[in-house]
Amino acid sequence: MSDVFQSMNKKSHEQVVFCNDPDTGLKSIIAIHDTTIGPALGGCRMLPYATEEEALRDVLRLSRGMSYKAALAGLNLGGGKSIIIGDAKKDKSELLFRSFGRFIEGLGGRYITAEDVGTSVRDMEWVRMETQYVTGISRALGGSGDPSPVTAYGVFVGMQAAVKHQLGKESMSGLKVSVQGIGHVGYHLCKYLHENGAKIFVSDMDDSALKEANKEFGATVVGLDEVYGLDVDIYAPCALGATVNDDTLEQLKCSIIAGAANNQLEKESIHGEKVKAKGILYAPDYAINSGGLINVANEIEGYNRERAFRQTDGVYDTLLRIFKVSDEENIPTHIAGNRVAEKRMEDLVKLKNHYLPRKNAMSKRDNN
Repeated sequence: MSDVFQSMNKKSHEQVVFCNDPDTGLKSIIAIHDTTIGPALGGCRMLPYATEEEALRDVLRLSRGMSYKAALAGLNLGGGKSIIIGDAKKDKSELLFRSFGRFIEGLGGRYITAEDVGTSVRDMEWVRMETQYVTGISRALGGSGDPSPVTAYGVFVGMQAAVKHQLGKESMSGLKVSVQGIGHVGYHLCKYLHENGAKIFVSDMDDSALKEANKEFGATVVGLDEVYGLDVDIYAPCALGATVNDDTLEQLKCSIIAGAANNQLEKESIHGEKVKAKGILYAPDYAINSGGLINVANEIEGYNRERAFRQTDGVYDTLLRIFKVSDEENIPTHIAGNRVAEKRMEDLVKLKNHYLPRKNAMSKRDNN
């Protein structure tokens, strides 16, 4: 148990909940990183983790990232994440997700879940049968449905900010972009890029997705390893994380790294410095891919799609601010992003501390 507390202390986590239900086969971990700004919101990931230690590391890392993502997105939310240990293709059931929902309900609103890797809108609707603290449900039930279009839009406007800062251009027309991963987000990103005149290169393990991207957007299909060495303006990782590492950095010829994947830098402190030294502008993943979080966060107050897209436009200005801090302080962009997020959290703490005493004083006066 001491190892768990040490891991929590390293990244200042508030709470970790281990959920076990032998009757449904549920083995889950919920990690709440920070609720300074508001309740923790973050998706539920279902994967067949090799060990419980691996699952714990993943949920702690991801929940911390959600705190920074929410702060940069201007949301009054904290960071959290949950994982279910299991094979999403074989182990899902209504009872399993309803059991998970009961554990969430027991947290009394400190954590709000949503879909993530390995989970779906249907799964979240099962969770909703047991708790109100869930987002990412279907539009028919008042939710937002698939967040991929909004996530992709945020990545696209983030790319525009990076292009303006790094290349001095206001248009994506004629720029070469390699998109690694043509899932839901990657597909919609290609759509935005195609509509704005970019030349697209795509890589994926799914041949049908590649054929569709080629047919729909005239994208050039390249191999899984070939994608790193392409002579392009932007490399957009939109699949799994850690694709920016020692091996790929030797191959990258791009000017900008800007994509939807989480944890794109294999070792943040090391590879963030190496990216900067190489003269590549990195758009921090938790800043550029925040459209999905913005989208599901809108469900809390009543979903409005137009409002979600309008709020996601803010990714553009957020990234320009991060790039400015990076230049002024001569630090990698991922550190600059952390500082911008931490500054917002600190400012909100000061605001709360300023108003709470006055509120308490008024309450005492009213009682006299």
